[in-house]
Amino acid sequence: MVFPSPTLRRARGAVAALFLTNGALLANLLPRYPEIKAELGLANSTYGLVLAAFPAGAILAGLGAGALIRRLGSAPLAVAGTFLTAFGLFAASWAPAAAALALALLLAGACDALTDVAQNAHGLRVQRHYGRTIINSFHAVWSIGAVLGGSMSALAIALHVPLPWHLGLSGLLFAVIALVSLRYALPGKDSENVGTGSDAPGGGAGDSAVDPGRAATGPSAAFAPSRGRLALLLGALVVIAIGGTLVEDAGNSWATLYLARDLGAPAAIAATGYIALVGAQFVGRLLGDSLVDRFGQRAVARAGGAIIALGMATALALPTVAGTVAGFALAGLGSATLVPAAMQEADDLPGLRHGTGLTVVSWLMRLGFLVSPPIVGLIADSTSLRVGLLVVPIAGLLVIALSGVLGGRRTQRAPAQEAVGSGV
Repeated sequence: MVFPSPTLRRARGAVAALFLTNGALLANLLPRYPEIKAELGLANSTYGLVLAAFPAGAILAGLGAGALIRRLGSAPLAVAGTFLTAFGLFAASWAPAAAALALALLLAGACDALTDVAQNAHGLRVQRHYGRTIINSFHAVWSIGAVLGGSMSALAIALHVPLPWHLGLSGLLFAVIALVSLRYALPGKDSENVGTGSDAPGGGAGDSAVDPGRAATGPSAAFAPSRGRLALLLGALVVIAIGGTLVEDAGNSWATLYLARDLGAPAAIAATGYIALVGAQFVGRLLGDSLVDRFGQRAVARAGGAIIALGMATALALPTVAGTVAGFALAGLGSATLVPAAMQEADDLPGLRHGTGLTVVSWLMRLGFLVSPPIVGLIADSTSLRVGLLVVPIAGLLVIALSGVLGGRRTQRAPAQEAVGSGV
């Protein structure tokens, strides 16, 4: 068995650190939103508009990520985005009025979107040199970062740490971690022709074997000659990614409310719906890489869609507290690999400049995150939240229907034995 070189292992650790910081930064602010609302005396309508600035910034800046990756490189862009996200969140802690808070969140959201695309691009670059799937493990680390950030915020609240000190110190900590990680990331800019393996450190024609099935297998290759077919393929990948984020949003926005209000669960029990979904999703991402290598993205996504559809459909058809918590857990498990799968396939699309497919999928996925809560809310207002949550099993069915665009099982290759040091 051939093991990855020390340089590659360090690069994997560097990407994991970037995902950790990205998950932790905003999570440090979220629990303190009520405090900010009260201090600024914001009405509910104004508060909602201010919070919308973060996803609005992400949407405004997200489409620029591909060009910036090609110009700066994925790792430097991810680190720069981390610094600016931390600065935006710190600025939010000093905001004297709603307009200033919205402007700070707009900046933070824009930079968060750039970091998101760039860290995934670099993670996929490392994965290609590894010769096996590792992208799901990075998303699992992001979940750890979110839990860490939320815990830090809870501790800061308990200790009555002033918000500027809290976000200043946490932002500085994670910015330093990101800066250190840059030293161990893969050196140089990302290669435009990533399919040749030429961006391998010490690269050249002889390194092409480190790219496992980049350009040759599955539906991607078949669609390469036609721009129309590439657009359809991208659209299908966007729907798969939105299917994953829609499940996440159902847990974030509606699980606790549905269990408490519609099923009469006590507050402590109602919170377990979200916890079950996130916990199962984390487990699914830990297992996802080995499952993808063994069965292929297509089979894992189809199985995930089936788990989402059957789990939530059963929970909604037979509404009980325990069954609904189990349904959310199954939905989280089934959705675990969907977003990483869509991002990987988009980044591997032939016929597109490096970073373009990943940028488009990430940007449109964020649009889905923005519109899904109002859609569920409108359905719930006109019928019931139970009916509104049918969007989750429907998302599972769409994933099953469209998962044919994902690649099958790929032959594993030996990882590259990199010839250069770890500096950037």
